[in-house]
Order: sequence, then structure tokens, then C-alpha cells
Amino acid sequence: MSNAPHYPFTAIVGQEDLRLGLLLNAVSPAVGGVLVRGEKGTAKSTAVRALAALMPDVDVVAGCRFSCAPGSPDPGCPDGPHTGAGAVRRPARMVELPVGASEDRLVGALDIERALADGVKAFEPGLLADAHRGVLYVDEVNLLHDHLVDLLLDAAAMGASYVEREGVSVRHAARFLLVGTMNPEEGELRPQLLDRFGLTVEVAASREPGQRVEVVRRRLAYDDDPAAFAARWAGEEAALRERIVAARALLPSVTLGDAALRQIAATCAAFEVDGMRADIVMARTATALAAWAGRTDVTSDDVRQAALLALPHRRRRNPFDAPGLDEDKLDETLEEFGGGDDDPDPGPDGPGGGPGGGGVPPQGGEPDGASAPGDAPAEAPGDTPGEAPAPAPARGGGAEQAPVRAAEPFRTKVLSVPGLGEGAAGRRSRARTEHGRTTGARRPKGALTKLHLAATVQAAAPHQKARGRSGPGLVVRRDDLRQATREGREGNLVLFVVDASGSMAARQRMGAVKGAVLSLLLDAYQRRDKVGLVTFRGSSADLALPPTSSVDAAAARLERLPTGGRTPLAAGLLKAHDVLRVERLRDPARRPLLVVVTDGRATGGPEPVPLAARAAGLHAAEGTASVVVDCETGPVRLGMAAELAGRLGGTAVTLDELRADAIAGLVRDVRATTGRAA
Repeated sequence: MSNAPHYPFTAIVGQEDLRLGLLLNAVSPAVGGVLVRGEKGTAKSTAVRALAALMPDVDVVAGCRFSCAPGSPDPGCPDGPHTGAGAVRRPARMVELPVGASEDRLVGALDIERALADGVKAFEPGLLADAHRGVLYVDEVNLLHDHLVDLLLDAAAMGASYVEREGVSVRHAARFLLVGTMNPEEGELRPQLLDRFGLTVEVAASREPGQRVEVVRRRLAYDDDPAAFAARWAGEEAALRERIVAARALLPSVTLGDAALRQIAATCAAFEVDGMRADIVMARTATALAAWAGRTDVTSDDVRQAALLALPHRRRRNPFDAPGLDEDKLDETLEEFGGGDDDPDPGPDGPGGGPGGGGVPPQGGEPDGASAPGDAPAEAPGDTPGEAPAPAPARGGGAEQAPVRAAEPFRTKVLSVPGLGEGAAGRRSRARTEHGRTTGARRPKGALTKLHLAATVQAAAPHQKARGRSGPGLVVRRDDLRQATREGREGNLVLFVVDASGSMAARQRMGAVKGAVLSLLLDAYQRRDKVGLVTFRGSSADLALPPTSSVDAAAARLERLPTGGRTPLAAGLLKAHDVLRVERLRDPARRPLLVVVTDGRATGGPEPVPLAARAAGLHAAEGTASVVVDCETGPVRLGMAAELAGRLGGTAVTLDELRADAIAGLVRDVRATTGRAA
């Protein structure tokens, strides 16, 4: 591991919202953390690691694994009591939570064997204990398992972590500055989890050449000599650290007046934010902004800046809504409920102490507004994973029609893959998981994570006499321990194969098709699936979107999908077969569900119908669960989609049957049909 100093926080060019959000949490951890959303190469990780170096040193009880404060140690500390213990000073820690971390690594683990045999709470602290009174950083938080995110946010909200296993429990303090970063192209957080982050900031690389030049210049200077570069910024870093300490000391003296509270409540009501967490976060953020600016009164500017940081991610109604806030509406609300109060005179740096209303550190007189160090060169529009490429000319004849808008999406019920899987945690199909209802017991293959108490006692009971048991305790050996097997739900790979040929080109018809696929994408988002999109028209098929967790990227590609040309159904099925083959190698535990959206026609090339039948047979031979959404309309129907479903070993459903309760019968059909194919 390199001992080179971190890139200085004050050397970051631009990214005012990012720096401000981090600094406000450093001043007042009660704000609730910050979620940083942005494209790759925008210095999200650089800024977080740089902030850790600015955090004031902390005094801790000597030898305490839970970083208790000497003046007010946690009375329930597992290493306590700390009466008469000495104190040591050390830097505040920054702890990183890996995406693949286990629950035990996060919250800690109990020695179940000692707990059962000796009644001793032998506890190995986890990352939450390490992060107490420091920074807990979760990169790619949107890829973290939901149950880990729930545990993490619960601890952040309560200031404590609880570990309970079969009646044995341990509690310890866990107060930390929580920072999560994510690239929205790789998938979204659920709205319930978004709401648990105090603030959210959006970051993007600058498109201004002059600003990008300054980013590159500073980054190259740092890479050439990190120590010398850090020394150049040591003065600014020290000044910023002192300002954080001063703002923390001033924070208890800040007054949040009734006028500011009215503005906060009115703003949250005007933007129809659910619950009361937004009001509380805005109040704490506005108070921190005032302290950061060196004031003891909260102004309208503080409330406005707090709204811009605390509300955008709480307004989302579905994963395809872009986060944001109507600033004109915000200003009108603040003016209407301002109450005519006279705001105190702003600090020397202007309203809020600096740009953005809240104050940001000085930039050393160098160009501002650029993206941060370490940024990758910008990709051309249309080349990013979340943006659709420009429409290609139709192949194989037939005029291409412009993309049409999707019809209004509707609520669907679950389409599940039959059988019992072992894939990533999700909400679609039955699977063996770490969380869920207990279905049995087995010997643990590695570290014990979920004890099956009855099975453990049953395994140990016959050996008590031979082991010389004489007291009330049960003599337990490691071979007696039994792991609980549990059944829950998994996420699947839902691969959409969409017919974009001329036979689907009627505007009303294609709008309905897109609306149906959009509805299924919404369902996939809620059930934590990966999704992929294959389209076919003209003379070939295209992988419009490789399998990804970003359903909004799939929706964007779908919205811009043009139609026209012949119907190469076989090419679409073969492309889907190739995609699934590769995905099975990459993630063999994630089971696929193939959703073919077509009227069943096959045209173009020699023998298109027999070729499509053979392509469908490949999927059937591998037992891939499949559904054909029949898009055929009109009084006379040829039934080709139903024939295709039969060859796939799946089932067919019309667009009308796809709605609401009509899918309940479809789920049973999918299971029954696939069961016969198996």
C-alpha cells in the first residue's frame, strides 16, 4: 500500500456542491451523510479521501476497540467500563466498506461457540466500530446488497450498532460521517434508501477546455511528486481544518428562528416530499451552513441552499425521473413564506460565506469551476452507457420511422423463473439466500453466519456425557455447529428481445409496445434485476444495451428506438442466445428470463420461419424461462407469437393480458410450461 499523501482537498478544482456537501457533514454529522452521484472520472473518491485528512484529531480511551471518548465513554461499550482509563490522540479514521463485504464484516461477529458453552460475549468488531467518530465511505453504494445498506443506514440514524444472534446481543456506539458514491449508469438506489441519506450532490466533468487543462495540470503535478504537491497546499489545508473546528464550536450557538422553520416546512410541502425526514435534514443543514459562514442566525439563503442539497433525491417518484429541483418554484415559496424578516448581514464572503450560498474553500486564485483531479476525458455524446446511440439506417429495405413515445406505463405482477436458484439477493424468484425464512440446517462450509440453534443442540446433546459435562452449560464443539439454510428471493437477468421491424411500425402499436416494456422495466427495477435489451429489424439484430443494473439506461434506449425494415426474428433470438451464453460464464448463479416482444412474423433472408424455429429451439434446449408478448392486433390474428412461445418452451401473453391481475395466470403458465420442458 502506498504511503503517498492524499490529494489535497483544497486543490480540487470546481465541484462546489460536492465539496460543500462533504464539509457540511464534517461540521455537523447529524446532517445524515451525503450521497455523491456522478459519471465515472469525476473525482468522487478523490474528494472523499481528501476530506478524511481534514477531520480534526480525536481523543480516545487507550485500548478501546470502539474509540470511546475519554470524557464521555459509552456506558454500554463492550470493552468497558472505562473508569480511570488513559487517553490517546489519533487522527480520525476513514473506513471503506467494500461492495462485496459480508454482514459480519460490517457489524461484527459473535463467537457463537463460546456464547453457547461459556455464556461469554466474545465479540469481534466490524467496520461500523472502526468508523465510530470518523468517516465511513461506501464506493458504488448502489451495488451494495440491500440488507447491508439497511444495516448501514440504521446504524447511521441511531448512532449505534446492534448485533443479535440467537438471544445473544451486543451493542456499541457507531456515529460517523457517512459518504456514499455511485454512478447512476450502473443502477439506482431504492427511493426508501435514497431518503436515508441526508444530502445528495450531482457531479459532472466540466466541458470547458480551460478548466479541464487546470485539472490535468494539477493531477500531473501530484503524480510526479505527491509530497511536494501536498506541501504546496499545506497552508490552505490547515486553514480549512481550522475553519471546520471553528464551525463545529459555533454550531450549538446557531439559532434557527420561526421564520426559517416556516420556510423549511413550506418548501417541503410545496415539493410534496413524503414524511418529515426532509424537514429535519433541511433544518440541520441550514444550521450547519450558518455555522460554516461564521453566523449564529439562519438566513433565507441558508434555507435555499439546504433545499438544493436535501430535496432533489427525495422528489423521485420512479427510477426514470431525473433528480432535480425547480429553482423558480423554490424561490417563489421562500419569498411567499419569508415572513418579512430581516436577514442578518452576510459574512465577509457574501451570503452563506461563499459560492453556492453555503461557502466553499478558496481555490488559491486558480481557475474555478473545472472538474476535479483524476477526471477521465469526456466521452462523446451517445457513447456513454446511459445514452442511446444515434439511430442507424434501416437495413434490409423498408423506410425507417422516427421513434415514438411510449404509452403510459402500468403496474405489473411478478414474472418469475421456476425452480430454486442461488443468485444475487433480489425480489423476483425463489432462491437459497442468507436472509429469508429458515428451511433447514447444514454443516457450515466456512465461517458460521446464521446459527440453527435447535439443530446445534441436537448435534451436541448425544455427546454431553462423553465430554464430561457437569454443570448447567452445554458442552459444544465446533463440529456441532449447524448453519441455518434459508429461502428468500433472488434477482434475475431479464433480457428483452424487441421487434422493431416495419410490421411493428404503426405509431399507436409501437407506443403500446414501448409502454409494456417500460412497465416491465419498472418491475425489474423494483425487484433488483439486471436487464438487457436486444432489438431486431432490417437484416440483423443489435445488442442495444448489454446486461446492466441501470434500468433507466434501458428506458432511454427504448425511448429512442426507431422502427422499420424487415423482421429478422431468427437474428434476434440468436443474438439473445449469445448474450445469455456470455452472461452464464460471467455470473452463473443469476438465472435468466427471456421476454420476446413481437407479433411472431419472420421475414427476410432464405427460409426465415424455419430458421427462427431452430433459433427458438436453442433456448428451449437450455431450459431458459421465456415469455412471448404477442403484439399482433386486429380482428384477424395468425397466432404466430403463440407458435413461437411453444417452440421456446414458454408461454404467450397479449398486450392486454399483460396488465394488472391478468399476469397472475401467466406466472402459473410460465412455471408449468417450463417445468414440462425440464
